[in-house]
Amino acid sequence: MIRTGEEYRASIRDDREVWIDGARVGDVAAHPSFKPIVDVRARIYDLAHEPATAEIMSYVDPGTNEANAVGLKLPESQQDWWDKRRAVDTVLEDIGGVVIRVGDETVGEMWSLYDGQDVLNEVDPQFARNIEAHIKKALHGDPFHVSANTDPKGDRSKRPQEQDPDMLLHLVKETDAGIVVRGAKFETAAAYANQAFVKPTIANWGDAALSDYALGFVCDMGAPGVRHICRTGFAGRRPAADYPLANRFDEVDTLVIFDDVLVPWENVLFYRHTRAATFIRGTLHRYSAFPFVQRIEKIADMLIGAALFNVRQTGLDKQQAVQEKLAQLACYRETINAHLTASIALAEKSPAGLLMPNQSLLYTGRVHACSKLPEMLHIARELCGGQICVTPDQATFEAPEIAHWLTKYYSVNEDWVAEDRRKLLAFARDLINSDYAGHRVTFELFAQAPPFAHLAAVYRSFDFDGPLDFVRKAAGLSDKVMGGKKPN
Repeated sequence: MIRTGEEYRASIRDDREVWIDGARVGDVAAHPSFKPIVDVRARIYDLAHEPATAEIMSYVDPGTNEANAVGLKLPESQQDWWDKRRAVDTVLEDIGGVVIRVGDETVGEMWSLYDGQDVLNEVDPQFARNIEAHIKKALHGDPFHVSANTDPKGDRSKRPQEQDPDMLLHLVKETDAGIVVRGAKFETAAAYANQAFVKPTIANWGDAALSDYALGFVCDMGAPGVRHICRTGFAGRRPAADYPLANRFDEVDTLVIFDDVLVPWENVLFYRHTRAATFIRGTLHRYSAFPFVQRIEKIADMLIGAALFNVRQTGLDKQQAVQEKLAQLACYRETINAHLTASIALAEKSPAGLLMPNQSLLYTGRVHACSKLPEMLHIARELCGGQICVTPDQATFEAPEIAHWLTKYYSVNEDWVAEDRRKLLAFARDLINSDYAGHRVTFELFAQAPPFAHLAAVYRSFDFDGPLDFVRKAAGLSDKVMGGKKPN
C-alpha cells in the first residue's frame, strides 16, 4: 500500500554507504545535503494520505482493494494519463518548485520491458515473469524507484573489452543465487532511493550476441557492495532566503559503484542478450518521457512568472518589445502543452496492451522542450534584467545601518516594496543565473538521453510514409518508388 513520508525516511536508514564531500554520511534522511530533497519526496508520499489530495495522488486497486499511487499505475486508458498529469501538477504546485527524479518518471522504463516480453522470452521466459512481478511489487510496495543508465565514459573509440572492463557495468560470474556484477553508473537521486532499474547505456557492448555488458536488473540501493559517491550538494551553501530553489530542490547526483554486487535471479530482467539491451534502449522512454516533458512545462511557467513580475513592477510590460518576448515564452510553454495534450488524445496501444502516449508527438515535444530551454532562459534573463546579478543578500537588507538605503532604492510603489522585490530577484537569480540554474539546464539536456538520441527517437517514431506518398502523388511518381510499401 502507499507509504507515508516517515515510512519512506525509515526505509533509507538502512546503513547504506553514501559519501559526499569526502565523508561518509551517517543518516541520509537527516544530512543537510539530502534532507531538503528527502523531505520533498516524503511530502509526495504524504499527499496521498491527506484528504484534500488523496483522490488525486492515489486510486483503489479493485483486485486488492488497496490504495496505490497514481504515478505507478500501468496506463491503460486516456483517463489514466490525465490522472497522472494532474498528480504531477498537484505535487509541483504543492512544493512550489520542480523536481524530476521522484519515481513516477522512471517506473515507466519498466513498462517498456513489459511491452518487450516476446524479446525476454527469447532469452528465458522467467525474465518476462520477473518484470511482471517487479511491476506488481512497485504498485503494491510503493518504493522510491529510480533508473541507472549512464556509465563512466572511458574511451568510447574502443570496445569495452579493449580497455578497463569495469568502465561499463558487466557480468563477473553467475551463481545459484544470482549474477554478480561489477562497474558503475551515474544516477540522480540513487543515494536516497529504494531501488534502481539498472540497464545498459547507449554503447557498443561488443560483437558477441551474448555480451556480458547486455544486462538489465532491479537493484536495492542499500545492497551489500553498492556505494554511492555523490557530487557536492547545492543545499546549505548559501542562505535559503537568497537561493530558494537550490536549497530545496537539489536532486543530488551519484556515482553508484557496483563492487561485485549479487543480484538475485528474481531481480534479473534480461541477461547477456544484446537484442534485449537494444530493445530497451530503443523504447526506454516511450512512457517516461511524458512526465519528464511535463516538468519542463512547469519550468516554463516559472520563467514566465518571474519575467512578467519583473517587467510589471517597473511598468515595462506596456512596451511592445517586452510583450513580444513574453509572447515567445508563452509560445514555448503552450507548444509543450500542445504536445503533451495531443500525445494523450492520439495515444497508441502498446504491444502488451498498455496505452502509450503518441510516440511521434511525445518525442518531438521532448526535442522542443529541451532544445529551446536555453533560449527561453536567455529571454527570461533579458526580461528580469541585470538586477538579478547585482542585488545584495537578505543579511544586507536587514543590516540596521544600511537597511534604509535598500528600502529606499528597492521600493517601486505601494505594490512593490523592497522585501518583495528582493525575494523576486533572489528567486529569478536562482532560476536563471546561479550555478544551480546552470546545473539544471545541463541536467535537462542530458537527463533522459543526449540530444542526438532525442532526435533519433523522433526519427524512429515519425511516420515518413505519409509525406513520401503525398510527394509521390503530387510529383506523379510511380508506385515503384515506395519500395512496395503502402502508407499508413
